[in-house]
Amino acid sequence: MTPEFVIGFARQSIELALMIAMPMLGIGLLVGIVVSVIQAATQIQEMTLTFIPKVVAIFLALLLAFPWILDKMVTFTRNLIINIPNYVR
Repeated sequence: MTPEFVIGFARQSIELALMIAMPMLGIGLLVGIVVSVIQAATQIQEMTLTFIPKVVAIFLALLLAFPWILDKMVTFTRNLIINIPNYVR
């Protein structure tokens, strides 16, 4: 294994991890902003009020994105296992 291969493999792994996390993080961000705007408009400054909508929204995003996430992970793992003989050289 060359240093270039290791760096490329690490880069590809980090990109996959970020891409997999992006739907849940984006939905959590949007729900947090909406709840914050509602809190600012109504002057209700309860910290626990943002927790439940974010958890529910992130859970729903995970359910909707799960087939896509699973496909990405299986493809990455399959390519990794298939290319093990090439990596050992």
